[in-house]
Amino acid sequence: MLDEQQIRDLVAINAPIVNRGRTIKQILSDGDIPRLKNCKVLEGKVSDSVFSDALFTDSGVPIRLMFRNNRISTHDVNRGSIPFKDQVLALNHDHMLQLVKRVLGTSQFSIDGLEPNSTVIPAENLNLIMIENVLRLYMAESSTSTSLYQHWVAAKEEGRELLEYAGHKIFVKQLEPNGLLPYIMDTPSTKDKIDQTIDPQYLIDNHLCSFEQYAEIRNKSLMAFGIVSQYLLSKGMVLVDTKTEHGVNSLGAIVSADELYTMDSSRFWKIDESGSLLIRNGKPISFSKEFARGMIKEEQQKFTDEEANEIAVRYIQGLQYITGESFKPDLRQRDERIVDSTNLILDSLL
Repeated sequence: MLDEQQIRDLVAINAPIVNRGRTIKQILSDGDIPRLKNCKVLEGKVSDSVFSDALFTDSGVPIRLMFRNNRISTHDVNRGSIPFKDQVLALNHDHMLQLVKRVLGTSQFSIDGLEPNSTVIPAENLNLIMIENVLRLYMAESSTSTSLYQHWVAAKEEGRELLEYAGHKIFVKQLEPNGLLPYIMDTPSTKDKIDQTIDPQYLIDNHLCSFEQYAEIRNKSLMAFGIVSQYLLSKGMVLVDTKTEHGVNSLGAIVSADELYTMDSSRFWKIDESGSLLIRNGKPISFSKEFARGMIKEEQQKFTDEEANEIAVRYIQGLQYITGESFKPDLRQRDERIVDSTNLILDSLL
């Protein structure tokens, strides 16, 4: 695997190249992918989706192409671009997908010749269930207002004995920062511009999903959480929490949508041989987006090039810990990678 100095050299030399390129909207506008002419482009925090009423596979399944980008968002603010982040998360997601797709299902199509580090994700255009499915095993310290930790801090300050959070009732004294929870907690949130953690009953009462849909998502996700946790133990890590999204496919089945168990959607902490958390500077040694959140000092702050490169190093190190494999990047500019991958996908599906 790449050692720290090799990773730093890789990032320093190639950061200007791998971050360079047009947006997918501009690529389509310039006519570089004619078969996607007149498609809709939906820009997201970490990926942009392309779809249309006329984009179907040769067997009639609606297609959504997701283009993972290098943007990093914290506290619902875009902080800039991180070199290699798109490829790192693509590899991270693909590795975890192989572990859990029999349980969670997937919207993704399998394309011969498409490399796992491809940042273009070919998927069925699902009927999305508009919730974020969040499971927690530890109460991670977090600056995010929707976090269990921030609600616990508020409950302590107000002198409350009981904390109510996403339909769960827990004694305040039972919890501690970065401590193990009494059980894996399902704590769903809305998919709004600013997400809000809510009681599952709210989802049902407001017709965001049915009781049966939520029960299926929750139960399958708990099983997948266990599979990933068991895998991570062999890597000297624990799964702290995770967020997944789901939708209904053309066969009526609920399957996973978008990324699974990546460092953007999950927290991974290192443990020693006895299973105890490894601590550095009073905090668990973490591989997740949380280390980037900790660098935020001002509300609208953007990361400097030096900060972005440092975050890239941490992402690559985390990927290697999670997969146990050396990071093998595609060093071409984003435009070339995107156009080549997209044409390969369309040749296969159309």
